[in-house]
Amino acid sequence: MKDAAPQTIYLSDYTPFGFIVDKVELTFRLAPDATRVISRIAFRPNPEATDRSFFLHGEQLKLVWARIDGAEVMPNVTQQGLSCDVPVAPFVWEAEVEVSPVTNTALEGLYMSNGMYCTQCEAEGFRKITFYPDRPDVMSVFSVRIEGSEPVLLSNGNPTDSGEGWAEWHDPWPKPAYLFALVAGDLVAHPDSFITKSGKKVDLNIYVRPGDEGKCAFGMEALKKSMKWDEDVYGREYDLDIFNIVAVDDFNMGAMENKGLNIFNSSCVLASPDTSTDANFERIEAIIAHEYFHNWTGNRITCRDWFQLCLKEGLTVYRDAQFTADMRSESVKRIEDVIALRGRQFREDNGPLAHPVRPESFVEINNFYTATVYEKGAELIGMLKTLVGDEAYYKALDLYFDRHDGDAATIEDWLQVFQDATGRDLTQFKRWYSQAGTPRVSVSDAFDNGTYTLTFRQDTPPTPGQDVKDPRVIPIAVGLLNPNGDEVVPTTVLEMTEAEQSFKFDGLAAKPVPSILREFSAPVILQRETTNAERAFLLAHDTDPFNRWESGRALARDGLIRMIRDGAAPDDAYLEALTAVLRDDTLDPAFRALATSLPSQDELAQSLFDMDETPDPQTIWQALETQKQAMAQHMQDLLPRLYAQYQTEDVYQPDAAQSGARALANTALTLISRLDGGAQAQKQYDAADNMTQQLAAFGCLLSAGKGKAATQAFYDQWQHDRLVIDKWFSMQIVQADPAAAVDVARALTQHADFTMKNPNRFRATLGALAMSPAAFHQASGAGYALLADWLIKLDPLNPQTTARMCSAFETWKRYDADRQALIATQLDRILSQPELSRDTQEMVQRIRKA
Repeated sequence: MKDAAPQTIYLSDYTPFGFIVDKVELTFRLAPDATRVISRIAFRPNPEATDRSFFLHGEQLKLVWARIDGAEVMPNVTQQGLSCDVPVAPFVWEAEVEVSPVTNTALEGLYMSNGMYCTQCEAEGFRKITFYPDRPDVMSVFSVRIEGSEPVLLSNGNPTDSGEGWAEWHDPWPKPAYLFALVAGDLVAHPDSFITKSGKKVDLNIYVRPGDEGKCAFGMEALKKSMKWDEDVYGREYDLDIFNIVAVDDFNMGAMENKGLNIFNSSCVLASPDTSTDANFERIEAIIAHEYFHNWTGNRITCRDWFQLCLKEGLTVYRDAQFTADMRSESVKRIEDVIALRGRQFREDNGPLAHPVRPESFVEINNFYTATVYEKGAELIGMLKTLVGDEAYYKALDLYFDRHDGDAATIEDWLQVFQDATGRDLTQFKRWYSQAGTPRVSVSDAFDNGTYTLTFRQDTPPTPGQDVKDPRVIPIAVGLLNPNGDEVVPTTVLEMTEAEQSFKFDGLAAKPVPSILREFSAPVILQRETTNAERAFLLAHDTDPFNRWESGRALARDGLIRMIRDGAAPDDAYLEALTAVLRDDTLDPAFRALATSLPSQDELAQSLFDMDETPDPQTIWQALETQKQAMAQHMQDLLPRLYAQYQTEDVYQPDAAQSGARALANTALTLISRLDGGAQAQKQYDAADNMTQQLAAFGCLLSAGKGKAATQAFYDQWQHDRLVIDKWFSMQIVQADPAAAVDVARALTQHADFTMKNPNRFRATLGALAMSPAAFHQASGAGYALLADWLIKLDPLNPQTTARMCSAFETWKRYDADRQALIATQLDRILSQPELSRDTQEMVQRIRKA
């Protein structure tokens, strides 16, 4: 059935639901194509509401019967839900509906994955399970009975009773429907326990399919570390008797924080040295922490409406970043986060999908689970902490938990807590939540008679629906270095509040070298005319690890831009500076590996576009290839020493020390492979005893054109492991010559192991193509056509994944007229589909209107 005409929902139209839900009782009688869901819900009028009309959301449900206080009623049922006349006093609503989990390919609501029943209710999936006020500000206590033949029957909260073919659960903490969860299947538990700081024992389980039991230990340790860290740092203790995680193969997102029953994409929880890379381990550790931290920042305190999504997600992303920094390397984590922010969120802010951290409107909320809401939302938390200081930050968080426990809160509630705890007026800071776009901060300096002056100007370009932007509060962390490399002014936070503002530093003997925006203290684009000599100086002497890395990145970017624009040769000064960093064994190996990484194709394309130039994807790719070859040749004497020095002989551990060593060694290997044609990579591939080493070598062989045998060998070895085969699909496309990549991707979509119904496999194939600009943006338009073909096929089955993949087209206005015309043709072709979902329609329309 075609979706109803999409309607825009506005933040300004918020009104509370007309009724309070005191209690929810659900019974599930499981059957693959005809599950019955019986609901018994206690309602009473909400004294805060002005609209008492009774409307329950419900989609793709077959209503069997409905009753109010035991009397049968005949509600008015539409595609969106039902309405009914109800008493003006408290009443009990009962209904029975039928749903078909086995045909639910959208993976929202109750669906099946490889014979397992599972749910995904955020944001609006619960309405596909039963009729209910499916909105985050309606919170209630849930009791659930599950009847089925599956050996494991799970839901939220604590288990209360069970028997042959049934189990009952009760969650004592009020929650919105989006946090409901149910899992039933033939599963094996990896059990453990945790003793809270108050001495309570919590049973822990990771449930997996038989055969995956050996991939749970790392996830369990990450969970226990997260629980301990949240107690130590934020004073938050777990509040149920049991905490369950379930690994699911078919899942649109990374994981879901359902109260007491977290459901994870299997790629985000299953790990072993044989099948997972160091990056996989770090990601799993972070995601497990993120979902656990939601227990307080998202579950105990949720969001009033979906416009407040950043309230739970931005804060929780910030907390999981803190956790990873504490578990691993603070400076490396910060650099990695900024690379990701610039690669995803800055791109979003500079295109047709730009929106505020708290949007003012949406058609489909699933389309706003974005880098802006998550990553930029986290940056706002970091800025608040920088502005008020650590002590005041944690004081404000304690007040937030005390004041709003059990609430559905808003950004206004969040900021009011900080104002009350610190006495600061945050009216101007609130603009960060309401204004889209990335501010550009330009800097000039002057030195006169011992006084050094920095003058900043801020400007934010227009974004869709917002042409004029008011000045924001921008914390700018600055340090000053003497010409000899000594730091004369340690890190000082300057608070910029005006469109143009100057700051003075007195008593200096000589003009200093400024280190500006230390630790990336605000999500802005810094613009300052400087020299490569100064960048090299900061790369060598800056005491701030982030700005040290940033100086090297700027050196690389400047040289690459000249190579792209003017056909210049690789910059010798950059090569010398980079070699000096790599030789410095006092530096963290992980930092040195990051210092060697070059700006991405997408970053360079955006830099050129910001210069009012039209980027050519092929020219950018060729410049990067030339630069990498120059690096290999310039450091050919150093690379073998680095490679040998950082081989890890100890038993594999995915910790920061070993991971950093492998990162640096494999960075050296990628450059060595440019000189030896992949000979060393073949040796590493043959000897590898962990996936980090094997996959790195496999990539080098593919890039060197020597990967045919390894491609077959890799598949033969790992064809039984779905997550490793995702890597096999992706690596072949990413490492292919851009001229051949579309053909490689097309061939892989015909492979027997390709299925578009599994989001991981779809992203590993078509997503890999979209993330390879020189390949995706082939002048022929073949990449655009291939992706559009598959998006059109996928949309009727899984609108959510389809819509998110449409963002591959968001930068189309950067490119030349011919490419724009080719992309416009594909966008129009998608929009012309008669049964297009509202998810995809909204995304493509926003992109097309650029």
